[in-house]
Amino acid sequence: MPKKVMFAALVAVPCLWAAPALAQSAAPGVLIIYGKDKCPTNENGEEIVVCRRLDEAERYRIPQDLRDAEVKPQQESWAVRQKDALNTGGTGIGSCSTVGPGGGTGCFTQQANQSRAENRKRKEEQENLPLP
Repeated sequence: MPKKVMFAALVAVPCLWAAPALAQSAAPGVLIIYGKDKCPTNENGEEIVVCRRLDEAERYRIPQDLRDAEVKPQQESWAVRQKDALNTGGTGIGSCSTVGPGGGTGCFTQQANQSRAENRKRKEEQENLPLP
């Protein structure tokens, strides 16, 4: 019995130390600080620490490089993907199927909406060019 308790204690001890989160550092050796926070150093002030200071408003926000990411089909939300399932198997006017009268009008509507979205996206990309 004492061996089991001792083994459990040995396994539990490493769990008591806190480990820094992996997302806290921007690059290896660079620490991100916010607002008027001080860049940490040792007690004598002899240790050199490279810090990157960001605005205080950015402290609890998603990092900028992740905010502007394009949503890929694999990353779409379930609700967006569910819209396609609702239109599957539709017939009649506006359905984009060969069954029923006016199925071709739905195909044109889908193509027009897709073209409009592509043009809008292309225009946004041209307006949001990074400055040199």
